[in-house]
Amino acid sequence: MGARMSRTLRAIARRLMATRNRRPPAYPREGRSGRRDGLFDRTTGCMDARRQAVGAEVFNRLEFQKEAYIARNSLRATLRPRVKYMAHLLAAADHLPAEYICRLKSIQTLDEARADKYMSCKKSERKLMRQFAECLSRIKPSETIAITQKARNLRTQGARVISLSTGEPDFDTPDNIKEAAISAIRRGETKYTNVAGIPELREAISRKFKRENQLDYSPSETIVCTGAKHVIFNALMATLNPGDEVIVPSPYWVSYPEMVTLCGGTPVKVPTSMENKFRLQAKDLEQAISPKTKWIILNSPSNPSGAAYSRSELKVITDVLLKYPHVWILTDDIYEHLVYDDFEFVTAVQIEPNLRDRTLTMNGVSKSYAMTGWRLGYAAGPKALINAMDLIQGQQTSGTCSISQWAAVEALDGSQDHLPTFRKAFRERRDLVVSMLNQTLYLSCPKPDGAFYAYPSCSGVIGKITDKGKLIKTDEDFVSALLEDELVATVHGSAFGLGPNFRVSYATSTAELEEACQRIQRFCNSIR
Repeated sequence: MGARMSRTLRAIARRLMATRNRRPPAYPREGRSGRRDGLFDRTTGCMDARRQAVGAEVFNRLEFQKEAYIARNSLRATLRPRVKYMAHLLAAADHLPAEYICRLKSIQTLDEARADKYMSCKKSERKLMRQFAECLSRIKPSETIAITQKARNLRTQGARVISLSTGEPDFDTPDNIKEAAISAIRRGETKYTNVAGIPELREAISRKFKRENQLDYSPSETIVCTGAKHVIFNALMATLNPGDEVIVPSPYWVSYPEMVTLCGGTPVKVPTSMENKFRLQAKDLEQAISPKTKWIILNSPSNPSGAAYSRSELKVITDVLLKYPHVWILTDDIYEHLVYDDFEFVTAVQIEPNLRDRTLTMNGVSKSYAMTGWRLGYAAGPKALINAMDLIQGQQTSGTCSISQWAAVEALDGSQDHLPTFRKAFRERRDLVVSMLNQTLYLSCPKPDGAFYAYPSCSGVIGKITDKGKLIKTDEDFVSALLEDELVATVHGSAFGLGPNFRVSYATSTAELEEACQRIQRFCNSIR
């Protein structure tokens, strides 16, 4: 199959390039001796100068064929030649349009990652890997979950680890919500529900949006999913086609780009800066929008930075989006109630009602109601989109846990007395963490507007050496050394797409936060 595809690509390329008097490079194949033919010289490994020119049509054909080619051939025999092939093509691609060069680079990066992952496995594991879907090679495990699990493993070994990596409140679910769930169990509310949610909850969601956000959505324009992450995944799965782009401001929640990729889209990461308090700027947004843009994901307050958009700041963003009617907006408002001082939360459709027909407003009960384990998120948006998400969900989960839904009815309609208590505790913890980190050598920490995260810069430690002789080259090196030396678990900023920073979750007790910050100070003081 490999040789046949190689011959096919060469034949196509020759026909396409015949009128240009250029000989395209051949796809590399590996002979019995292990030497590559075609593009590479057998002795020097260099590219034949006569074959340096290749047309854009060949690039398209190569990209179209690559998945089938890898699926039908041994990864060991094809990936390494492909990686080398892509490097030579890029070296000879100056005459091509930028979009084709970018496409080649993305293929090259994917192949390198796939090859490294494959070659690091045992032979028996490689054989098993070939049975799995190719899409698994396009995503990576959640860095936040990995760090949290590493901290748990150290704890089981007896280490006194302080974990500042967990993204969930340390409070318990309010009693009135627990009682509503218990009552539902006793009433026998334990059967299948409507896929999009029980009518009582969808009505409660409509009331919530009207009461708190001044948004009018009918129950049929709402949907209930198994967590806020599930809402986002359903929306992307229902709308993305191969090649569609999704704008994701960085730093971003680690799952955004992975879900986009898994659903066949392309994440377009738009960096923000500490100078702009990690808020997306209108000019950067406008430069990122292309004819292929399908969505932009806005998270305010943000995980990991805690940054939130004021009414005026969000208005600037919605003004840009009004000019591009093909771009849909997904607002992740999961931290809506966790804002501090005098900050006023607003969401995009509140600011610009004309965006209503292409905006999905997403929320959930996990953060504001300390219900992370109940796994329930919800959203409101155009009825056609809600119906498409309902269709997908019907073949996935068939709906959210009935007991969680009845608990969520009480969460939205019942007493909100716990919220001031939550906010007061988180605000005091935020102030403690920001103050202590800003007194720490080499670190700088802006004050977040909401959520329960701080996102300090650790650029001052890059290039320095720890007390144990380890060179800190990246923010990942920093958090790794911090965990090993002082048993404080945080998450490196590069996992969120912007560094050198690290994320600190202050959703833990004040005593633990104070000790953790003291350990961080001691660690930074030992760096030279």
